[in-house]
Amino acid sequence: MNTSIVKESPRISASELAKTALVAALYVAVTVILSVISFGAVQLRLSEMFNYLALYHKRYVVAVTAGVVLANFMSPTWLLDVPIGGIATFLVLLLCRSITKNMKNDIAKMIVTALIFAFSMFTVAGQLTLLYDLPFWATWFTVGVGELLSMTVGGVTIYLVKKKIDFTK
Repeated sequence: MNTSIVKESPRISASELAKTALVAALYVAVTVILSVISFGAVQLRLSEMFNYLALYHKRYVVAVTAGVVLANFMSPTWLLDVPIGGIATFLVLLLCRSITKNMKNDIAKMIVTALIFAFSMFTVAGQLTLLYDLPFWATWFTVGVGELLSMTVGGVTIYLVKKKIDFTK
């Protein structure tokens, strides 16, 4: 009888799944609780602080992307916001991980990440221009500044929390 070794596919541990689900749920909760300032041409989405977690572990790319997709169902522009926001978040998180992977200084990583995310808000500006005929450049500016402010406040928060919680595990 010929016996062969069958390699099992890697499984996600309960701990990994729980951490991923927790971050996705936190993203949704913060966005929904602060929904009055989380959507629109002028927005301050404080849940964007969770973007920084992707710098510490790849599981958080999935977690934050899932959180964005779920939260964007609450958006007045959900029809475009769900797919475009989800895809854009996923791609920008991968880009940020790639660009910052060899950087040693956490603050520098966070600054680069904040700037990349602020720049990426052209996707939101494009949606708002398409749906509401808002001026693209002005909308990109206001949404980008809001993102930069959200990421700055969130960056300080994550930086302080990181002193107590190791996000790499």
